[in-house]
Amino acid sequence: MTNKESVTSHLLELRSRIIKVLVFFGVLSIIGIPFSPDIYTFVASPLLDILPPGSSMIATQVTSPLMAPLKLVFFSALLITMPYLFYEMWMFMSPGLYQKEKSFVAPLMFSTIFLFLSGVAFAYFIVCPIIFKFFIGVAPESISVMTDISQYMNFVIKLIFAFGIAFEIPVATFLLIRSEIVQKETLVNARPYLIIIFFIFGMLLTPPDIFSQLFLAIPMWMLFELGLLVSKDKT
Repeated sequence: MTNKESVTSHLLELRSRIIKVLVFFGVLSIIGIPFSPDIYTFVASPLLDILPPGSSMIATQVTSPLMAPLKLVFFSALLITMPYLFYEMWMFMSPGLYQKEKSFVAPLMFSTIFLFLSGVAFAYFIVCPIIFKFFIGVAPESISVMTDISQYMNFVIKLIFAFGIAFEIPVATFLLIRSEIVQKETLVNARPYLIIIFFIFGMLLTPPDIFSQLFLAIPMWMLFELGLLVSKDKT
């Protein structure tokens, strides 16, 4: 097989895998539409559970009661699709690996999916309730807390995706060292600068409040240390 034919076959395989992922996402989205009220209730529960009596969520736009739950359905479908996307990515890359390297594919694939879902769960079950409780708690008694549903969904979606992606840092660190793109010693020496970068990313990827930024930046730092711990330079 010529180089041109080899590249073409790889591109065709990549296209096939991307189509599979898109079809999977589309099917999940269609299935989820009838359950949009239930999905909305579940995602909104971290805020609804701690709202003071008499407070509620509101819709400030005419289309929000319809579009916000639908947007949430697509977001939920995307979240469920992400592990399958990671699987297809690893399966696409595995044929080009050496036999010794292939032994790492299954653990890395599992770690990628597990860490992403852990980041999502951490954001939803831990970070969101703490942030909402704080901001509702500091509101003056004269203010009735009534959050717009579209603003709330945008806040939660951004937060969850930021944590899901950030929790992939151990895998990224391991791959950088294992593939010899970067030496472990180089990353260790660059630790102070990387910590600053983590806090910058925490500022850019999360809503503009110090708490969600810290909740993202500090786990990124800890996960980077975990990546260093499980990695070693190729010998």
